[in-house]
Amino acid sequence: MRKNIDIEESVLTKLKILSAFEELSVKSLMEKAVSFYVEYKENEKLKSLSEEDREDIGLLLLMQQSDRTDIVSREEVMNELG
Repeated sequence: MRKNIDIEESVLTKLKILSAFEELSVKSLMEKAVSFYVEYKENEKLKSLSEEDREDIGLLLLMQQSDRTDIVSREEVMNELG
């Protein structure tokens, strides 16, 4: 996705210097920085959640990864629970 953003000249200069040190393009460096920030904020939010909320999110993530075409009979579920 292509988006145009305005960046202050001083910040752009710093980005150019950092990109030279990192041997990355300015675009790659910005993508890396944004990814880092998003991950940091996600972790910050997770740390502030209660244990129950974290378990709920973990369950949701597992459910999203499950194979939705795999069907289990009621009997199999009851055998596992009982």
